[in-house]
Amino acid sequence: MKKYLAGLSAVALLCCSIASSAFARMEEKLTNIAHRGASAYAPENTMAAFHQALEMNADYIELDVQQSKDGVLVIMHDRTVDRTTNGSGHVRELTYAELQRLDAGSWKDDSFTNEKIPTLSQVLDEFQGKIGILIELKAPELYPGIEKKVAFEINKRKLDHVIVQSFNVSSMKKMHELLPNVPIGILTSSERDANRNSIQQFAAFATYFNPSYDILTPALIHQVHSAGMKISPWSGTKRLPASFLWKTKSDGVITNYPDEVNWLQTSTKIGKTIHASSASHTARLVGVKR
Repeated sequence: MKKYLAGLSAVALLCCSIASSAFARMEEKLTNIAHRGASAYAPENTMAAFHQALEMNADYIELDVQQSKDGVLVIMHDRTVDRTTNGSGHVRELTYAELQRLDAGSWKDDSFTNEKIPTLSQVLDEFQGKIGILIELKAPELYPGIEKKVAFEINKRKLDHVIVQSFNVSSMKKMHELLPNVPIGILTSSERDANRNSIQQFAAFATYFNPSYDILTPALIHQVHSAGMKISPWSGTKRLPASFLWKTKSDGVITNYPDEVNWLQTSTKIGKTIHASSASHTARLVGVKR
């Protein structure tokens, strides 16, 4: 009987150990960032996609900012409107009135017919205080002075839970000068940026280093954290293996599927509770006198 109890005790300790290691990341929530809104389910960069992300309990919506011909800050990913509207032409060569006449929804599904291209002001007014907002300056080199305009919109509303990011490093240095208290992110898909020296340089003004999943490695995550920054990878339209990001200690994920990230986190919490309960029950059995 003593050998049996000793063996059962060892099993209980093993269960506790497995539960502890498997679910240690639950103490640190993976930040769930809806890429162009919940863009797997609604037309990207539209109010419909942003509302869907809010309903799916994302932590942030990510959006792309460009500028119309007459200087209005609008939300659009591509440099042209061809892919995501019923129109054609470069965003910077169309006036705001011309952009507003476009249907930005039916390409995704007929149920989104006549969804409009939103402005940055509209998105900030609608979602400030409801969800975090990650603003990407898309090709800011095409829009001289866009950094000041974005900074003005943020300052006017005294926003918190806002991050600004871009592939353009010079633009992000400007944003840091304009908004020293707002977190700045560097986007990259190039391994040339994923080295110790570059990361240390970015850390002088940026809080986030957000690479393509294609170049993500545990070593890169370690380098970014060692430089005092956070890391939230992205993969375009592909699904990201959130469980891998959790294990490798990414801080967040920029995803088209925010519901799947929440499902993972919820199911992991349930699993943690089950494991803890099982370990506790086994320990009580060991403690029973026979």
